Amino acid sequence: MKIVKTCGIALGLLVAAGLALFVLIQFIPYGHDHSNPPVLQEPDWDAQTRAIAKKACFDCHSNEVVWPWYSNVAPVSWLVQSDVEEGRSRLNFSEWGSRRMETDEIGELVAEGEMPPTKYLIMHPDANLTNAERQILINAFGER
Repeated sequence: MKIVKTCGIALGLLVAAGLALFVLIQFIPYGHDHSNPPVLQEPDWDAQTRAIAKKACFDCHSNEVVWPWYSNVAPVSWLVQSDVEEGRSRLNFSEWGSRRMETDEIGELVAEGEMPPTKYLIMHPDANLTNAERQILINAFGER
């Protein structure tokens, strides 16, 4: 009986420590910068191509990120912030022309199914591209 009581106390302390840690990490500032800088320039694309890119790419590769509710809750907020920062650094449709971008690489990544990434599609199934939508992006950004 004494062992059961000791285990119960230990489990209670462990849960309390876990909750305290969860609350404390919410005060770490990284992951809460949900700024969207102004759009400077976009590719010269038609409305259909833009709409497809908006639904599948803009949340990591533009200055028009839609920040979901969970992007405010650490530690998930850290992952979301990191993904957006990395995505914008590699390709930013809102700052098109500000640096040399390999457009054929965009088409290649879309063709190979690497973009949008699976980890993004898990929480954003509406970003999953049909074969026709994938082909439109490949044609827009494929080899020229």
